[in-house]
Amino acid sequence: MDRNGMDQDGVAWRTEEVLTICRRVSSAQLTVWVERHWLRPRHEGTGFVFSAADMARLEMICDLREDLALDDEAMPVVLSLLDTVYGLRRRLRVLAEAIGDLPPEARYLLQDELRKREEMEE
Repeated sequence: MDRNGMDQDGVAWRTEEVLTICRRVSSAQLTVWVERHWLRPRHEGTGFVFSAADMARLEMICDLREDLALDDEAMPVVLSLLDTVYGLRRRLRVLAEAIGDLPPEARYLLQDELRKREEMEE
C-alpha cells in the first residue's frame, strides 16, 4: 500500500465498504477473522483498510465456509496450505522468467539436466 492507503492496483476499501460489498460476512465475523490473522488489512486510525488481495481472500474464506463447510478449526490449516501453494506458484513464475532470460545454450543445458533428473525419479 502506498502512503494514501491504496494497494498496488490503486484500490483500497474501508471496513464499512467491505461489509457493503461482501454481504456474506458480518462485522463481528470480519473482526474475528482479522484477529485470527485470516485477513491482514492495514490498520488505520480506528479501522482497517483492505486491499484487493484482502478482498479476494475474504471471498475465498466465505466460499470455503459456505461451499466446503470448513469450520473454524480447519480454516487456518487450509489457509496456510493455500498460502504455501500461492507462494510456490509465485516462486515458480519468477524462476520461469529467470530461465526465459538465459541464453538459449544455458536453457538447453538446464532442460537436459531436468529431463535426466525426472527420469531418475520415475
